Amino acid sequence: MPPVLVMPFPAIDPVLVEFGPFALRWYALAYIVGILLAWRYMRLLVANDRLWGGTTRPTQLEIDDFVLWGTLGIIIGGRLGYVLFYNPGYYIAHPAEALEIWTGGMSFHGGFAGTVIAMILFAWKRGLSIWTLFDLAGCAAPIGLFFGRIANFINSELWGRPTDVPWAVVFPNGGPDPRHPSQLYEAALEGIVLFLVLMVLSRRFKLLQKPGFLAGAFAFGYGIARSIAELYRVPDAHIGYLSGFLTMGILLSVPMILAGLATMIWAARRRTGATAA
Repeated sequence: MPPVLVMPFPAIDPVLVEFGPFALRWYALAYIVGILLAWRYMRLLVANDRLWGGTTRPTQLEIDDFVLWGTLGIIIGGRLGYVLFYNPGYYIAHPAEALEIWTGGMSFHGGFAGTVIAMILFAWKRGLSIWTLFDLAGCAAPIGLFFGRIANFINSELWGRPTDVPWAVVFPNGGPDPRHPSQLYEAALEGIVLFLVLMVLSRRFKLLQKPGFLAGAFAFGYGIARSIAELYRVPDAHIGYLSGFLTMGILLSVPMILAGLATMIWAARRRTGATAA
């Protein structure tokens, strides 16, 4: 039965501004805006004394310095993750294209791993608490995830499975069938809902005073949100379903869920003080 109502796909050019050979795409703008807003939010958190008690934390200047490290971790890790996890055969045959980030193709799980490595190196170099840096990045990460998923929608990529729900969308490159706008589901779950949950945990329950808890909550929450969204999203055509409903996105999220849960339990039981590291 056809849907009662179908949402028209917005005719938005993926290229926002073009000057000769230079083109600014919505995808790139989403990364820029997400990183800038995440940086500002991390600065607000470290500036709020009442959230921390006696727990040590980075200064605002150290957060400023970390932004470049985190950005490189996101971009390099995200691209390498996509190349290795989602399409290794293609990039083995076309190695030069592995560097063409502007064409799209980024893996959250790869970006997550890259950012973790960047944080470990930065914390070691500056003598900072690695768990507190993890917490701050976890609180801010949903901002970037939100804008990234909106860009996926604009680019008409990573769309969902055919459906007859009233808010279904006919994507220009998704065939004639109305589909779940799974990018918007992910923007809501991984972006808005996860951000609000972490904000409540940090501000109302003062869990920045338990280093590691919010980092675990982010990993756990993202893994759950991504797994739910994967039930409505079409997996990459060259990978398909691994087994039954299992997709690569779900498979990569399971370790995050388990690690996040273990980290929350460990952080909640851990005795912390003014010099928690």
